[in-house]
Amino acid sequence: MPLPEGAHRGVAVALHDVSPATLPECRELLAMLDDLGASPISLLVVPHFHYHAKFGVDDAFVAAMDARRARGDELILHGCYHLDDAAAATSVREWVERRVLTRSEGEFAALDSAAAAWRLARGVALFRACRWPLAGFVPPAWLLGAGARAALTASPHPFDYVTVRSGIYHLPDWRFEPTANLWYSPDSVVRRAVSRLAIGHELRRARRMPLLRVSLHPQDVRDKNVVAHWRELICAALAERRPVTKGEWVRRVRRQPRRLASAPRPAAASVHDAVSPASEIS
Repeated sequence: MPLPEGAHRGVAVALHDVSPATLPECRELLAMLDDLGASPISLLVVPHFHYHAKFGVDDAFVAAMDARRARGDELILHGCYHLDDAAAATSVREWVERRVLTRSEGEFAALDSAAAAWRLARGVALFRACRWPLAGFVPPAWLLGAGARAALTASPHPFDYVTVRSGIYHLPDWRFEPTANLWYSPDSVVRRAVSRLAIGHELRRARRMPLLRVSLHPQDVRDKNVVAHWRELICAALAERRPVTKGEWVRRVRRQPRRLASAPRPAAASVHDAVSPASEIS
């Protein structure tokens, strides 16, 4: 069903896995986005990427993020380490979701509330040290377990929203807004082909969605055809929608509460948001 005439349509372009370790690839994608006029952009920053690159002690990285903020981009907390080192999976499905589809990067899929709270607090502290405002949280691989959800609910930092693969949770009441979401898994011919099928499905869903999310990852630059497809997709989206950050969109929706519908709370494992062959990355 098409959107009502005059309804606002937005596109939120997000760059995931932003850290000192991925900055060269991120710069390449940001140059493309700037060339296309896709600003403002949501930058998903990982505090201590794979335990190797801590942004709080990298002055060049902090300066680069400050420059992006000056352009109007939003910085979002994207996990802490971006690695799933929690307890072993207890079912075949959970093992496939956490260890195969997401390459063991779904950091907040199986943490208990105490561990999740500690990692959230660490990320919040680093943002504060850099004097960066913080409204949103995106769990790596879009996997949000019960412990992480409890930690976010109890967090002393007032997060405004959490995004998962299929939409946005508006905090503090966890009201859910479904969105369309485009992403690539570029590491093999098969995964790229499946990604294109998933993108086609999401574009069909987007016809009736006020918000389209475009989720890029540093590894996308490894394949020139993936980058070319992103240029095509983003140009098409910008022709029909206005670019917004996730935070801007959430603030707008909050002023129009009728657009939000209550949604069932996720099951305890809450890993269904990445059950897709194309959800390897986030």
